[in-house]
Amino acid sequence: MPEGDTIHRAARVLGEALCGQAVLRYWAHRPQLLAPRREGHVITTVEARGKNLLIHFDDQRALYSHMRMTGAWHVYGHDERWRRAQARARVIIESEGRVAVCFDAPVIELLTAPELLRHPTLSRLGPDLLAEPLDEDGILAGFTRHPAVPLGEAVMNQGIAAGIGNVYKSEMLFLARLSPFLPVEAVPQERLRKLVQDTAAMMRRNLGPGMRTTRTGPGSRLWVYERSGQACLRCRTRIQMRRQGEQARSTYFCPRCQGVEAVG
Repeated sequence: MPEGDTIHRAARVLGEALCGQAVLRYWAHRPQLLAPRREGHVITTVEARGKNLLIHFDDQRALYSHMRMTGAWHVYGHDERWRRAQARARVIIESEGRVAVCFDAPVIELLTAPELLRHPTLSRLGPDLLAEPLDEDGILAGFTRHPAVPLGEAVMNQGIAAGIGNVYKSEMLFLARLSPFLPVEAVPQERLRKLVQDTAAMMRRNLGPGMRTTRTGPGSRLWVYERSGQACLRCRTRIQMRRQGEQARSTYFCPRCQGVEAVG
């Protein structure tokens, strides 16, 4: 699933291609996304809210998309060959200079302004980790509302902080030397604040081109994510993976560096 940095990058690229442009052609794979028609309307802004992407039009409507595990927005020139099959397109927005295509996204909605305000997902989001300024106090307040929840589940709660996915969860808890299985209430506030600050900084560092990385040096670009069974790059202990939460999301960790053995 794309994480907050990926969606912010996509929003930036879409904004550069579409903002201020009138829609020349608009197509969508479902009738609910076609009325009222978008042709002739000007795209005013494109924004990311955590893992959610919104394209705003001059009639106060917004096209909302969430990529989940499969979706992606691409931008092409009019004569450029698409990198995915046309049958996988869900929305096509054509302006004078560019064509934006949403492929494979399972969640796409065309929302009015009131619908946007009361949207069941968007209205419950916590502060975006890539927003400026970063609302550290708001995020910490969100953590305190879930004192008994294991840290690896809490950091994935988009109602606490929007934007973190499996990769940043595993990587940043490793870098902070925090066990994913500790309850939130067992972590001092100053360490939670540092985790928030460092995660935001790492995500911001990955807003540029290229693959996401959380480390420098030879070998893996990531510390623990998808490295189960391999040696920890700090202490050589075997990296492990466990499932967490109702959705059984994967959490990668080093038992020694993160003190997991000590808490069972």
